[in-house]
Amino acid sequence: MPRIDLLVIQPTPFCNIDCSYCYLPSRNSKAVVSKQTLVNLFSQVFASGWVRDCLPVVWHAGEPLALPLSFYRDAFRTIDALKPSGLTISHSFQTNGTLINEAWCAFFAEEPVSVGVSIDGPKHLHDRYRRTRSGAGTFDKTLAGIQMLRRAGVPFHVISVLSRASMASPGELFAFYVAAGIEEVCFNVEESEGNHVSESFAHPDIEAAYYHFLREFWRLSTAAPGRITFIREIEDAIQHVIRPQDAPFANQLTEPFAIISMDCAGNIATFSPELLGLKNAEYGDFLLGNINRDALTDLASSPNLARMLRDIRAGVEMCRQSCEYFSVCGGGEPVNKLAENGSFASTETMYCRLTKMRTTDLVLDAIERAGQRASTQDHLGLHGDERELSAAGRGASG
Repeated sequence: MPRIDLLVIQPTPFCNIDCSYCYLPSRNSKAVVSKQTLVNLFSQVFASGWVRDCLPVVWHAGEPLALPLSFYRDAFRTIDALKPSGLTISHSFQTNGTLINEAWCAFFAEEPVSVGVSIDGPKHLHDRYRRTRSGAGTFDKTLAGIQMLRRAGVPFHVISVLSRASMASPGELFAFYVAAGIEEVCFNVEESEGNHVSESFAHPDIEAAYYHFLREFWRLSTAAPGRITFIREIEDAIQHVIRPQDAPFANQLTEPFAIISMDCAGNIATFSPELLGLKNAEYGDFLLGNINRDALTDLASSPNLARMLRDIRAGVEMCRQSCEYFSVCGGGEPVNKLAENGSFASTETMYCRLTKMRTTDLVLDAIERAGQRASTQDHLGLHGDERELSAAGRGASG
């Protein structure tokens, strides 16, 4: 039986800004998901038997704050009325931050909602890609939104897209985050998706640049405890590298229905959320059906799902047989395999070489250095509590 680990909902495809690396094809559309579509989705999700104790819901794939706050108040109450007792719903928003105001902050604190803000670092890096439809930079409005969240005491994290220029500037990014009061950071590489072709991936030194960026950023955060408290890439890599042998591990992106994505019209997709809205000669629009006319549980027998799953599993098996990083990855991201290699039934991509291989190398190198220090301290006769090193912290600073 499938297990839903994440539900991604597109409340509207519209976005009020026009990032040059955005892959979303319909961001000019002001369509809005209907209340009945949400009822159809959640009533079927809850009845499917595919949900465990908690269901994370992400409102994304457009600018969610482009809709009025009243839309979400009504949506949340509708969902609460449908959910079984004992089930927890956790809501998250990923926003460009330009529309945050006091009312939104009050809503985030009241619900509460997990908030992610997209900001690419200092002004000259951010405004290079993240611009308004008239070509103006969005940095000032995004930073103002972040400062409003801070004043309201609303927890948040940021996601920064790394270009070659930002990879060459770890110290500048670190100083910016600290000055802005940003404590939790996530890094996305500028990747090839949909119609967007990554500029960064074309450079032969990109893997070394990414490795050195993360290493230096990690070193800086370790040298100034409490400034940056969370680096997603490091935390995720540590969890995958240092885990018990019998700990369960699965790649949600390759498991049908582990991630369910729904667009504002009720169309359903699975695997990589970025597939929703894209088109392909082999798999059409990647859709399995529509929640307003189809039963969710019937979508497991969709012919399009069978075609995609066949090729995705073939690609996972290729990774299993050929890649020494398989145990920390589980077969890669289907959308990146398709964008870079032209097929789900393929193996490594530049995206996985950066975000999986080089990040894993960084953590393993840190562990090795920590072990070398411990061995030296053993030789000098130091006590255990004096030589204790954390692979997540001091072990990276050498």
